[in-house]
Amino acid sequence: MTTVLHSDQQVLCARADLATEVERAGSALSARVVDAFLNVPRHPFVPVFYREESGLHLPWREEDFADDSWLAEVYADRALITEVDGVHAEDAAPGGFRGGTATSSATLPSLLAEMLDALDVRPGSRVLELGTGTGYTAALLCHLAGSATVTTADRTGQLVDNARTRLYDNGFEPTVVRAEAADGSDGHPAGAPYDRIIATRGVRRIPQAWLDQCAPGGLVVAPVRGAVARLTKLADGRAVGRFLPRHPGEAPAPEASATDSRVLDDPAFSFWADLHAPRDLGAAHESWLAHHRPRREWFTLEAGPDTQRVSYTTPDGTALTWPL
Repeated sequence: MTTVLHSDQQVLCARADLATEVERAGSALSARVVDAFLNVPRHPFVPVFYREESGLHLPWREEDFADDSWLAEVYADRALITEVDGVHAEDAAPGGFRGGTATSSATLPSLLAEMLDALDVRPGSRVLELGTGTGYTAALLCHLAGSATVTTADRTGQLVDNARTRLYDNGFEPTVVRAEAADGSDGHPAGAPYDRIIATRGVRRIPQAWLDQCAPGGLVVAPVRGAVARLTKLADGRAVGRFLPRHPGEAPAPEASATDSRVLDDPAFSFWADLHAPRDLGAAHESWLAHHRPRREWFTLEAGPDTQRVSYTTPDGTALTWPL
């Protein structure tokens, strides 16, 4: 797919490079996920993005650069900032710098690949994506499942309209809707039940609506307190699963929150900084956990109508539980 300044061959090579990077960064990714990154173009979904320079954000457009730097940046394994303080990169003045905080971005491709691999999307899977953003993830989901069974929702009309246009212009026709709740916590009940639910925005706990709208045996993949969780919906309405292994790019950050008790302060295990350690944990077990740095995938997450908790059993058989 030719861009303003680049040929089909240049774009194909860039997509192949990204697919290679994604495969190299992942741990035994399925061939179908790698194939999706090879076949779905990224550049139509991020025609303009911000580059951070000395604390300021500069909008980057293809036509601003005569060399391959723009194309290389789009197809690098990097998250791309698409909104700063609510101002979309496409609406920023050409060449103008903006201060402020990034409020939306295109997810790091290798992290996205790990999430899609964990989601295990099959042709015909009924999929709900919460956080349409640029529309790129929805396009990948359409490639994996088929457009007819994919629904994607986001918080603002502009994001939804832009994503819908880009998706349709590139041959993908999922259902694109505006979420009633700004944080997507209400899901999209009109299309339920779903076999797969994926969120790219961090949450402090899995919203009950997501569990209600997931079919028994279905999967939910979402960043919970800074780590990506993969849950299976059980017949009794609960969902149980584990966290994905730590990714170098980390998961999307959850909403900021204060802790009111001791926490495990391990930089290599950062999501525990937002978990409330039980007051009766005991210095010996806390010391053991911090010293041995148990991996994320060793911890179990249970989400249900009445409670949500993270559990871990130490080698001596002591069961530790953190309520969310």
